[in-house]
Amino acid sequence: MAEIKDPENTIIIQLKDGPVVIELLSDVAPKHAERMKELARAGKYDNVAFHRVIEGFMAQTGDVQHANMENNYNPGRSGTGGSDLPDLPAEFSKLPHDRGTLGAARSQNPNSANSQFFINFKDNHFLNGQYTVYGRVISGMEHVDKIARGEPPANPDRMISVKVAADA
Repeated sequence: MAEIKDPENTIIIQLKDGPVVIELLSDVAPKHAERMKELARAGKYDNVAFHRVIEGFMAQTGDVQHANMENNYNPGRSGTGGSDLPDLPAEFSKLPHDRGTLGAARSQNPNSANSQFFINFKDNHFLNGQYTVYGRVISGMEHVDKIARGEPPANPDRMISVKVAADA
């Protein structure tokens, strides 16, 4: 696992193949970083499915309302929900959507991000300036690369647990 420089702004996602360590960019997108920590600390991301995984593009997860595979899982609605917290305003920056970056998923409204996010499988610079970048994988990208593909996947993978490193 990577050296963790700032445990309060580092997320550890346990996948079936191993841990993924994400450095949150709290200086770039403070509201999005804070939301991820709040939901992780509440256990809301645990057992949430990767509901949209597109080869050569990205893996999307974080629908805490409909995609918890242990609690009222609804594959038909996965990807349509958020959390019970208010939507977040866009925090666009000059950071590119490179391989391993975390982007805030949202509807057509730029200020509609809530709990869902995606991890880029490759550089997706066509997303630059349109979706908030608020983290980057610093170790475990090989585990992200093994997430089951599909929209939705036939047998979706899940985030087994999501913790703030300071609490782990």
